Amino acid sequence: MIQRFQSRARAVKSRGIPPIEGPERQRFIKAAQDDFMDFSIIGDASCTLEDGILILTVDLRPNS
Repeated sequence: MIQRFQSRARAVKSRGIPPIEGPERQRFIKAAQDDFMDFSIIGDASCTLEDGILILTVDLRPNS
């Protein structure tokens, strides 16, 4: 699952922008940025499975 989210983040980062103009273009760019952030967060998580419950741990501390 983690690898799938890492792959999806890379795909969002590398996809092109379709030939759209104006406000629709800005909405597309914003959606791609949000998708990348969401996929990256999950892709950077560590996971464990405890008693059938998937636990994702995301370290949100700034890099030092």
